[in-house]
Amino acid sequence: MNKGELVDKVAEKATVTKKQADAVLTATIETIMEAVSEGDKVTLVGFGSFESRERKAREGRNPKTGEKMEIPATKVPAFSAGKVFKERVAPPKE
Repeated sequence: MNKGELVDKVAEKATVTKKQADAVLTATIETIMEAVSEGDKVTLVGFGSFESRERKAREGRNPKTGEKMEIPATKVPAFSAGKVFKERVAPPKE
């Protein structure tokens, strides 16, 4: 599903126009990205949480030459699915 298809589904479920659904979805995504880039954690109960994580410096190899190289430490965005989301994807076995 791409963003356009998601906007269509949201508009249908929320009984709003596609334009309104697109505006809300875009604002939501931008707000989450801004918060995470500023170091905040965004938690949507049942869905999951978005946060920034530190990735340590490590040694890698140049795929063309095989030469060793140092990959610097960096921050990366991360998403952790919530319990309800996980159970929807893979219902617990009884």
